[in-house]
Amino acid sequence: MTDQVKLVLASGSPRRLALLNQAGIEPDLLMPADVDETPERGELPRRLAQRLSEAKGKLVAQRAKDAEMNALVLSADTVVAVGRRILPKPDLEDEAEACLRLLSGRTHRVYTGVCLVDLKGRAHTRLVESRVRFKRLSRDEITDYLACGEWRGKAGGYAIQGIAGSFVVKLVGSYSNVVGLPLSETIGLLSGQGYDVRAGWVERAA
Repeated sequence: MTDQVKLVLASGSPRRLALLNQAGIEPDLLMPADVDETPERGELPRRLAQRLSEAKGKLVAQRAKDAEMNALVLSADTVVAVGRRILPKPDLEDEAEACLRLLSGRTHRVYTGVCLVDLKGRAHTRLVESRVRFKRLSRDEITDYLACGEWRGKAGGYAIQGIAGSFVVKLVGSYSNVVGLPLSETIGLLSGQGYDVRAGWVERAA
């Protein structure tokens, strides 16, 4: 196994990569994790975000280990919920429309679980919650948003960093969390494992 430590992002999300780049962090590798994201029976939204982020991190950490790679693995999962109801990451327009109609004129919560699997295979996790309130959406606004396709595959059927940013009348908490990766908490996890954000390299812990 090589001694050189690599930072692996267990995601194919361009949004998460862009957020890391914004903070001056460039992962060495992108290794998306394919896990079943179906909620367990009675599972709460915050628990789902935590469980999936850890499952993704551990899956990719094992893949890295099998490849004899010395790696820190960063993973995340974002869940949008209204009360206890978990909204999907829609691929179909009907699903996205249902999400937008539910979110219209009310407050929802966005949870992101972040996991960093260290060099010894231990998972370090954080859970971040933000509250977002949408204005009441007109029929035309929903129709136009569905037509743009920005919603596809996004938790809750919208992307706050895009056109849907104009729907938000109030946000309490981390904006980057709603995009998909809470930067402050992520940098804290990385720094705790010896990642020097300013220098952009990983220093192996003794």
